[in-house]
Order: sequence, then structure tokens, then C-alpha cells
Amino acid sequence: MASVDIIKSPIKNELKEFNSYFQNYMKGGSRLLNLVTQYILKRKGKQMRPMLVFLSAKMLGEINSSTYAAAALIELMHTATLLHDDVVDDAYQRRSFFSINALWKNKIAILMGDFLLARGLLLAVNNNEHELLKIVSVSVEQMSEGELLQIEKSRKLDITEKVYFEIIGKKTASLISACAESGASSGSASNECIVAMREFGKNLGIAFQIKDDLFDFQKVNNSGKPSGNDIQERKMTLPLIYALNVASEKERKSILRIVKRHNSNPKKVDEVVQFVHKNGGIDYATSVMESYKQKALDILEKFPENEAKNSLRELVLYTTKRKK
Repeated sequence: MASVDIIKSPIKNELKEFNSYFQNYMKGGSRLLNLVTQYILKRKGKQMRPMLVFLSAKMLGEINSSTYAAAALIELMHTATLLHDDVVDDAYQRRSFFSINALWKNKIAILMGDFLLARGLLLAVNNNEHELLKIVSVSVEQMSEGELLQIEKSRKLDITEKVYFEIIGKKTASLISACAESGASSGSASNECIVAMREFGKNLGIAFQIKDDLFDFQKVNNSGKPSGNDIQERKMTLPLIYALNVASEKERKSILRIVKRHNSNPKKVDEVVQFVHKNGGIDYATSVMESYKQKALDILEKFPENEAKNSLRELVLYTTKRKK
């Protein structure tokens, strides 16, 4: 598995230039606003989404001003939704760092999210990137729908495998799909190529989310969230859904009772984790993740070989083998 730095190598210069480009769009007219944005920028992570935009564009043609606009718009929208999500979830940490609402309270976190959303819209409108705006707006709409569906289902804990895939398809895969699609459409790629990259991103996004869900059942968790966190939040993910489906009715009721009523008890949560391991939930979810990984790789094979394509291939492998 290649490291992130190796994956980035074909677009190393473009990403460096993008960082300056993006920082300019994050700036505002208030000292407090700029203080918060600097905190966000220092904890920007691996930049997986801009990488996907730039690599998709480079594989199919040349990186241009539209590619930079696409990467910036997606990062602005993504960051805004994370700020709002932390408020909704009462989350005070994100990837082992304090969240904005933990440091500056909910009001500022929400207003910062609104500011970034507005900046993203202005970026697209001012650059006449109407097709890009459509791609990303559809993604943000789906993300909101997915979040609401998950909240609705978490009350009754009646999430089937079909509903699970609908939720992650909207919550996670839609934005990753938008990265690949917008990168492709920023150049001179054909409509057929753009549609293929949209599907590539969808499969990659589903594999990415299943991997994230598997982290929750690790004894030693390096992902930045505590083991059993999804169970504590009453989130029904694929490993648990499968384990419940193959369990006896008595065991199923017992586990659902823990998730519903005893999800704040660490010993009870660990009981659910052990139940998932015992009933093959980890193996099943891993096999499903591998199938979506392969679907993404198969789509890439339609395109000519170049260094950007090779990095996209390595990005798919990294997504499913990462430790956090």
C-alpha cells in the first residue's frame, strides 16, 4: 500500500498551490472569524477530497482553474457540514482535536458553517461554475437527507441492510462521488467519462464508510474515535446489522436492548462488540467493502494508463487498508 505522500506525488505542486488558493477563500473581515479559520486550516487532515478532484482531472486531461474551484468548493462545503454535524451530535472532538463548538460554543460553530457555505456558493457563482455548483449542491442535499434518515431510523433501531446502504450512499459516498465527478468535468472529459467517474466515486465512498464503520469494532482503535462510539450513538452499521440478522431472536432482542437502553455502559457496549465478532459481522462487512473496492478499481481500468490513474488506484487501496 502506497503512502499518502506517494499518492499525492503527481499533483504535489498543484496541491501546494491549492492550499494558498483555499486559504484566501477562508479569510473574512473579522478577527474572530479568521482566528477560527486558522484553527480549521491547521487541522485539515490528509486532504483526500482535493486529492481526488485533482487526480480525476489529471487522469482525464489537464488541471485548470475550474479544477481549483471544484476542489475549493467541495472543501468549503465539506468543512461547513462538519461544523454543523458537531453541533448536531454534541461532539467535542474531531480526530483527537477539540471541535469548534467545544472551543467557541455552538453559535459560532453554526455561523462559521454558514459563512463557509456562503463562500462556496459565491466562489461558484463568481467564476460561472454553474455545472460544478449543481454537482456539489446535489451532494449536500443528499448528505442532509442521509443524516435525517439515520436519525429517524436510530429511534426505532430498524435499519435494514438496504436502508444502511441508502444512508451511507447519501451521507458519505455522495460527496466523494462529487469529488471524482467534478474533477472529471473540470476539464474536457466526455460525458461518458464523467458518469463513469461519478460511479467510481460512489463505490469508493461506500468502501470508505464501511472501513470507517469497521474501526468501531476494533479492540485497539487508531481512527480518532473511541471503540464502540457508533453503538453509544445508536448507529446501526453493517457489521452489527449482519450479526443481528444471523442471531437467534432471543439474542437479537438482548443486543437491541443494550443499544437502546444501555449504550452508555462501557461493559455493555463491549458485549455488543464481542457479539458482532462472534457472529461474523466483521468478516461479512470486510467482504462487502472489498467488493465495492473492486468495483471502483474495475471502473478505473476503462481509462488509459498514466501516473494520475495509478495514484487513484493506490488511493482506492489506501482507503480500504488504512489504519485510521
